Amino acid sequence: MRQAGRYMSEYRSLRERYSLLELCRTPDLATEVTLQPVRKIEVDAAILFSDLLLPLAPMGIAFDFIRGEGPAIEHPLRTEADLDRTRKFEPREELGYVLQAITQIKGALGDLVPLIGFAGAPFTLASYAIEGGHSNNFAHTKSLMYGSPAAWHRFCDLIAEIIGDYLVAQVEAGVDCVQVFDSWVGALNAADYREFILPHTKKIFDRVAPLGVPTIHFGVGTGSILGELREAGGDVIGADWRTPLDEAWARIGPDRGIQGNLDPTLLLGPVERMFTATDDILARAAGRPGHIFNLGHGILPSTPLEHVQELAHYVHQTTIA
Repeated sequence: MRQAGRYMSEYRSLRERYSLLELCRTPDLATEVTLQPVRKIEVDAAILFSDLLLPLAPMGIAFDFIRGEGPAIEHPLRTEADLDRTRKFEPREELGYVLQAITQIKGALGDLVPLIGFAGAPFTLASYAIEGGHSNNFAHTKSLMYGSPAAWHRFCDLIAEIIGDYLVAQVEAGVDCVQVFDSWVGALNAADYREFILPHTKKIFDRVAPLGVPTIHFGVGTGSILGELREAGGDVIGADWRTPLDEAWARIGPDRGIQGNLDPTLLLGPVERMFTATDDILARAAGRPGHIFNLGHGILPSTPLEHVQELAHYVHQTTIA
């Protein structure tokens, strides 16, 4: 999860010279940042370095990243008219730099490890566009969702169409697997998810399905809607640290894989405690096929690189043994 980032000195060195958007939009730089953790950590796959908000700009939703604060939307969408002013675009043209980076990364990786591509899901992209950035209660988002449902569905359908095409383009460029990030969808209950999100996210997975690549569906705080996430799509469903892995897997169903679910903050403490929690997760997985050991969310910036390295080595050592 978020392999490259501020916990790596090599990444911080690049960020002193380039903005986050410059790293994302320059294929040579995106390639370098993608490869940084592969060189240092025993990962089983590389994750494309990009950002899930990139499709917003060509939709007509300008944004930037404020250092220390995260993404900021220039003009948040607050009305039905705002939603209807957004536009469709061709990802192969407007996001061609991402596809070029994928081609370069695959060439650099060779047969070392596969490459995972990704994109944002409708609720998360919509909430960023409407809230103007991160939110604790998603009040603006839910107000529009409840108050203007027809406009909401048109907007989410547009997002789904764009993201579906974008992921197909990533597969065509060479990624071996795609992950759909709905980082903030845990803010919804099951009924709202079914009404306002499920058909749009399902549209994305249905679009990618004929390509035959593995798909991962990720969210945070989704313990109560894991069944709904499964229904929306994904060969593998992500589970964060709030739900024990075996309980989460039971809710998802035995015919799907599961990704998770170590609490990222455990990497900040003593490695012995991190290993104990890892043992618990592996015991709950019980050697069943389909478990991708991972964090329940992204690596925190203050995480010691040595702890990430030790964790990856420990998981390999333990599961092989």
